[in-house]
Amino acid sequence: MAETNLQVLLRRRPKGAPVPEDFEIVETPVPVPAEGEVLVRHQYLSLDPYMRGRMSEAKSYAKPVALGSVMEGRTAGVVVASKAPGFAPGDSVAGGFGWQRFSCVTPAGLIKVDPQEAPLSANLGVLGMPGLTAWVGLEDIGQPKAGETVVVSAASGAVGQVVGQIAKIRGCKVIGIAGGPEKCRFVEEELGFDACIDHRGDLNAQLDKACPEGIDVYWENVGGPVQAAVFPRLRDFARMVMCGVIAQYNVVEGADSFGGPPGPYLGAVVRKRLRIQGFIVSDHGWPRYPQFRREMLGWMADGRMSWREDVVEGLRNAPEAFIGLLQGRNFGKLVVKID
Repeated sequence: MAETNLQVLLRRRPKGAPVPEDFEIVETPVPVPAEGEVLVRHQYLSLDPYMRGRMSEAKSYAKPVALGSVMEGRTAGVVVASKAPGFAPGDSVAGGFGWQRFSCVTPAGLIKVDPQEAPLSANLGVLGMPGLTAWVGLEDIGQPKAGETVVVSAASGAVGQVVGQIAKIRGCKVIGIAGGPEKCRFVEEELGFDACIDHRGDLNAQLDKACPEGIDVYWENVGGPVQAAVFPRLRDFARMVMCGVIAQYNVVEGADSFGGPPGPYLGAVVRKRLRIQGFIVSDHGWPRYPQFRREMLGWMADGRMSWREDVVEGLRNAPEAFIGLLQGRNFGKLVVKID
């Protein structure tokens, strides 16, 4: 039986939280690379919170996925056929496209990787977009200084686990926020954070205990009640790195997604001379990827960078895994093993 290209399509736009019926799974012929393209067989697919935004027609920094099209996502795999210089069958690469088994891409969309340096799936996490996001955002906006206190929300996730470890390497006191005792133990014992707060408990009391002198850098992955608890504890000249607000991604368009009046927040920005900045890694991160990769591989080789993956078996299970990601059910960087 001839092999097919298993694909996950966007069937309809979610109203609130995505459900399985928003996706459609189909099998199509394996694509044939045109001149200048490379055919990649994907082995791993990265699932990330930003994908929820691509399912919506709301105005954003990137175009939404068209209905009936393959869901967007970064992959890692092996070159099957090449009509482009610099790539040959058998090469391991990161950067194929979409929730599918195969894709044809140009060399501009690929990074050749050495599977001896790290597992192939790591190129979607600690060595991929999430790791680069952590490195760029912390260096450019957070600017942590030795002795400062850094708080990281979603600390056990793909970005948060890297942010905190880099801050430790820079000599900071690092406090994580995660959901549940198992994740908190991992953040403290495996990642080496100074402490980890369970957001399901009394956030205010736990933050006062962990950060008695306040917070110098806050890495925002969550928003909602976590942000509300952290904000009053920011010190003068603190920096707030706005990476994501996953608690608000499923808010129905047009509804109040802030969860409270912005007045007190904005007043404190002036009084405390705070820096609050959002960023998109694609704006300025990828030209610096070689520098990031060299530094990250060095930390990994020295044993100063740990990471955890949550691996889901089978592309057909990607929709359910993605729905769980938005509910906080994953533990570590969520990837799908395609076959």
